[in-house]
Amino acid sequence: MKPQADIGEVGYSLSRTRMMDYVTLTKPRISVFVALSTTVGFVLGSSGSVDLGRMMHTLLATLMVSAGSAALNQFIERDLDARMRRTANRPLPSGRLQPVEAFVFGLLLCAIGIFYLGLKVSWLVSLVAALTNFIYLFLYTPLKQKTAHNTAVGAVSGALPPVGGWAAAHGDLGIGAWVLFAIMFAWQFPHFFSIAWIYQEDYKQGGYRMLPVEDPSGNRTSHQVVLYSLVLLPLGLMPSLLQISGGVYFVFSVLLTLGLLFYSFAFARFRTERHARHLMRATLIYLPALWGMMILDKLAT
Repeated sequence: MKPQADIGEVGYSLSRTRMMDYVTLTKPRISVFVALSTTVGFVLGSSGSVDLGRMMHTLLATLMVSAGSAALNQFIERDLDARMRRTANRPLPSGRLQPVEAFVFGLLLCAIGIFYLGLKVSWLVSLVAALTNFIYLFLYTPLKQKTAHNTAVGAVSGALPPVGGWAAAHGDLGIGAWVLFAIMFAWQFPHFFSIAWIYQEDYKQGGYRMLPVEDPSGNRTSHQVVLYSLVLLPLGLMPSLLQISGGVYFVFSVLLTLGLLFYSFAFARFRTERHARHLMRATLIYLPALWGMMILDKLAT
């Protein structure tokens, strides 16, 4: 009996490892982040009480589209991922999953998620999700090997999820949706440039033309980081000025953006990996904190 038990344990271990590889394909942290930004758009776009049922449909479908996009992205970039130390152990470059498995898995998730949005939420939201998917996979992904300006294209797809959330709750793409888009768009530059600075050798090895790879002195990178951090100061105030959020959020936004600017200027001055990591962490605190106060201040009014 013991050998049979051992075989069963091995089979369970292999199936569990395989399941976790499929989870890894979805880039769960990014997919959850996309769902959170969609939630912010939905809550802020809601008139009166939040329709929890409609929001759950929106989030589930958005998670599926985001997870599918991540899997298809890894399918497209599997050979490049194999060259980089931080991605070489992903399921495809390591050989634990076959490319066709990732392709079918990603395609099904995207298709089901997009149609689910159309049938259970609205076809406008479905269109936003499909557009996000198209920009991410067919524009941003190939442009990473062609131009250092790829981040601007990627920032468009990254800034669309709260627009979808707003449209799901409000029924249209009003100015509030585009304010959230603008905040998300600007935030991505200090965030992704700090990451690219930390891993610039890895990106170079992989053949990705990120700005820090083509700007070893850091002059252009630091200028971009400071510029977009400064842009976040007026953009962050727009929800209050448009009465999407209230006065408490207004003050909080100013203080939070000044904190981000501190780390942006520190990176621009010293341009070390340590300061890039500080900036990256600051961006990871900034946006969720800003979102949280937007929602709390709206719900309190």
